Amino acid sequence: MADLELLFSELVRWEIGLWNAVDARLRADFDLPLSRYEPMRVIGRRGSCRVNDIATELSITVGGTSKLIDRIEGSDHCRRRPNPDDGRSSTIELTSSGRRLLAKAKLSLEDELSSRLGTVLSARELQQFSKILTKAAAAGQTAVKDGTAS
Repeated sequence: MADLELLFSELVRWEIGLWNAVDARLRADFDLPLSRYEPMRVIGRRGSCRVNDIATELSITVGGTSKLIDRIEGSDHCRRRPNPDDGRSSTIELTSSGRRLLAKAKLSLEDELSSRLGTVLSARELQQFSKILTKAAAAGQTAVKDGTAS
């Protein structure tokens, strides 16, 4: 049986290293931290959404998400509008400058990931790795919903 503690340690350190490398690239190229790119990506894909939608998708707190949106909005890359379906909340959408930045940043992110993953793993291995991560993430979500996660 695999040493799960060692696997956990390696996975966490790999993820931290990958996050730091992509973050450094986006900061250097666009002065855009990865922590802001991620919510912008969610908004860009959805077109319009609520803070709660972003928080849920990124598995972060609503309060933390709201602060990130404040920063992105302060950089004029997104805007809040009153939610037509719920007067207590607002919807968020990217501005034209936010859409342009996201498109450029996506190319840098893909280039960085290609150099860190695409040069190390074959296309088949990347596909298998993606399936494994998706399966593990789904199992983790099921455990949380079922109350079996510690």
